[in-house]
Amino acid sequence: MNNVVSRWLRNARSVSLAQSVLPAVLAVVLALGSPGFNILYSLLAVFGVACAHLAMNLADDYFDFKADMLSDRDKVVRKGFRAMMLKYPYLTDGSQTPAGLARAIACFVAAALLCGAVIFCGRTATGGFTGAEGSWWILLFCLSAGFLGVFYSAPPLKLAYRGLGEPVIGLIFGPLLMLGVYYSSCGKVSPEVLWISLPLGLMVMNILYTHSFVEKDSDEESNKMTLARLIGSYSVNARAAVVINMLPYAIVIFAVCMGFLHPAYLVLLSVLPRSIWLCRSLASYAAGDTSVPDRPEWWLGRMPRWEAMKASGVDWFMMRWLASRNILSAFCLLTVAVRLLLLILN
Repeated sequence: MNNVVSRWLRNARSVSLAQSVLPAVLAVVLALGSPGFNILYSLLAVFGVACAHLAMNLADDYFDFKADMLSDRDKVVRKGFRAMMLKYPYLTDGSQTPAGLARAIACFVAAALLCGAVIFCGRTATGGFTGAEGSWWILLFCLSAGFLGVFYSAPPLKLAYRGLGEPVIGLIFGPLLMLGVYYSSCGKVSPEVLWISLPLGLMVMNILYTHSFVEKDSDEESNKMTLARLIGSYSVNARAAVVINMLPYAIVIFAVCMGFLHPAYLVLLSVLPRSIWLCRSLASYAAGDTSVPDRPEWWLGRMPRWEAMKASGVDWFMMRWLASRNILSAFCLLTVAVRLLLLILN
């Protein structure tokens, strides 16, 4: 049983859980000290978010497999384009079947729904369904995120196939996730959480956008529509990358100036150098220079197994992608530190 679970966790790319679990944990920390805070509901919410994320990853594999996306990628590589080829290897090597994949998706979805149902029943019992703090908030956030999550890959909308995958993920893992987990934790919504979730959602979106940016040529050759392809040329994408990377800091500054966030949150601007580096690196890539430094600078964050990645020839991709992921991680961890410090001082 343990082997089955661990195998499906690996197949579902549990390594990507930081994109959802960090925002979820951050929402719980923001709820600490609020009247009505419930640690059980908080833990269930974080676990439910993780299960929903894994289900989305597997569903993405399922619909990509049905569309034979890997065959398209293989043709692209054979033509001499650079592309990341590691996609649902457990299906291509025969170790799992599409039917088994569908069952795994159903299990993760069922676990997420069970967590949501427990929280919904508990919050309805204590705060009612209607009103400003009613449990209807749970339905709003869960149904919205569920709708976008299902039709991210599934027909007829197939949002990820229309160049809308990046903003959809940013919306799900940013405002919808954080507001939903925050409500689950303390039974209300908060403007503070909204203002934190907006830049965070953009940073989650940036992880996917960085991926599609550096693979724009191969995606175009394989007829895969992404936000980078939707935006157009590399020069326009380079300018879009600046907007996507800088807007989170502008939102934080605006929220502090308007009194929506405590001035202590300005410490989040210390992550800015990483975003500037990424913008410059993507601009160089757009200009035709795909190379990266021989070793990543320490202040870009952890990039484990770097020598192995360099030896396998994916350093051009991984340094930029890991930099975008580390921007999100640093933002979340600093926000947690600020919130805990404010709780202690107050």
